[in-house]
Order: sequence, then C-alpha cells, then structure tokens
Amino acid sequence: MQQDLPTRCTRTEIVHTLPAGRWPNGASLALSIVVNVEEGAEMNIADGDRSPEPVDELGVTLTKPVRNYGNESNYQYGLKEGFGRIAALLDRFGYAATWTSAAVALERAPHIAEYLAGRGDEAASHGHRWVHVFRMSEDEERAFLQAAIDSITATTGTRPYGHLSRYLLTPNTRRLLVELGFRYHMDDYSGDEPFFETTEAGPIVIVPYAVDTNDMKFWNAPGYRPDDWLSYNVDTFDQLLREGREGDHRRMMSTGLHLRIIGRPGRIVALERFFEHVRTRMNERNDVWITTRLAIAQAFAASVPPPG
Repeated sequence: MQQDLPTRCTRTEIVHTLPAGRWPNGASLALSIVVNVEEGAEMNIADGDRSPEPVDELGVTLTKPVRNYGNESNYQYGLKEGFGRIAALLDRFGYAATWTSAAVALERAPHIAEYLAGRGDEAASHGHRWVHVFRMSEDEERAFLQAAIDSITATTGTRPYGHLSRYLLTPNTRRLLVELGFRYHMDDYSGDEPFFETTEAGPIVIVPYAVDTNDMKFWNAPGYRPDDWLSYNVDTFDQLLREGREGDHRRMMSTGLHLRIIGRPGRIVALERFFEHVRTRMNERNDVWITTRLAIAQAFAASVPPPG
C-alpha cells in the first residue's frame, strides 16, 4: 500500500508555529547591526599558523606556507580606515550595534575596544582568533572559548554573552557555551526570529544570523555592487517590517558588516543610505527597535518559556 506523503507546509503555516508575541514597547521589527572585528586575528604565518589567511578579496590561493603581505594589508585597511567610517555613521545616526569580535583583534586594535567600551555597544565573541574550531577537541574548544571571554573582558571591561563561530561549529559548541555562561548563539541561518535550542547543559537562545544581507557578498561575488547590497537590504527590511506590522511575531533582521569590506569609500555610501532608509521608516511609525543581539536574546527569553 502506498503511504501518503505529508503535504508541504506553506509560509503561513510555518509562521503560525512560532510563539506569538511582540518586542518591547510593541516594536514590529528588531534590527540587529552586526560589525565583525576580525582584522589582525586571521590566519598568519607570523602567528605560527601553517598557512596564510585563505579569505582574500583578490581570490589568491597560496598552497605554500609563505606570508601573503598583500592580503595582510587588505585586512589592516579595516583597522586603519574602515573602522572610522563605520563608527562615524553609527554615531551620526545613534544606532546601537553588536561587535562580534575575535578577541586577538581587539587586543591588537585597542582604539576599537576603547570605542566599544565608551559607546556602550555589545562586544560579542567571535572566538579567541578568527580561525575554525571544527578540528579542535572538546577541551581545545573549551579553552578557545574561555580565552575569548578572558581577553574581551580585559579589553572592553565587559564579558561577552553571545558567540559567533567562524562559520563551522562542532557538536560540542552549544553545550560548551551554556557551561561557560553564554546566553545566546549566532551560528544559525534558519529563521528571522530567535528560538531556544536544548543542550545537555541546558537551553540557550539562538539569535539567527544572515548571510544574504552580509557585506561579505562583495568578496564572494566580484560583480556585486554597493547598489545591489543596498537594494537587497532595503527590500529585506521593508518585507520583515511589513510582516511584523501585520502579524503577531518577533520579526528580526540582521545586517552583517566588516571593517575591511563595507568600510571602503565606494561601499560605505550604501550603508549610509540604508541607515537613512531605516530612519525614514522609523519616522513614519516608531516601531523599529535597533538594538544589540544580547538585548534581543534577553527580551525573547523573558517572554518565551524555555523548553522542558
């Protein structure tokens, strides 16, 4: 006998499975601006790594253990030039941000750590260095995460409560995060609002990230233009805001930035125009909550019971 196959869920049916509720003050959309601080913490022969950093805007791949001075300088651009442009825009618009920081990057760029501490923005963990953890043992990964906590606490004055891996996490990552006192994890791309994940050590809030609205597209696709990024982010913002206004769910948008990427003169204007669009929509109806990811995780955990 042929077994009946389950029908495919529609978008409406999926939305209805999400816990109903609103953001603080009835906000329809939470906008999370994420600034990744990786420069200076990437792979480097000078730091004892077996190979140089493979992520290169020029697409150069080196198979020999030699220093890639050109790519190193490309990363340094983010610290010397890009940071100032992004910080100036955030200050002019008064928008809060979460800075997912590889700890060593902040150690080597104390001006950025001082800026975060003075502004009151969130410094989340992006690992001790901007390297993969999937080859690490459980003990090595635990030590790696603890080193990030200790370093970021020392450089900014506040310990990190959120974590983003360099893309590849391990089966142990979320349990270790709970054991080490983290409150949320970002390594997820499955939705547009937070949810709980259970681990052997207890639940943790997952605050999903997004790659489609990330400025890394400029490096991954040479033909990708600032106007493309701007148009896509504006459309994403407007669609999620519409869903938040029409429904009863906690819609969230993540905009991922990098000092060395969006901080270029020809790209920073796209970020400025996106911020201007957000401000225009907020002036129409004050229901956009621009905040840190920690605040998003805390608001979700305060209104939705954890599993079990």
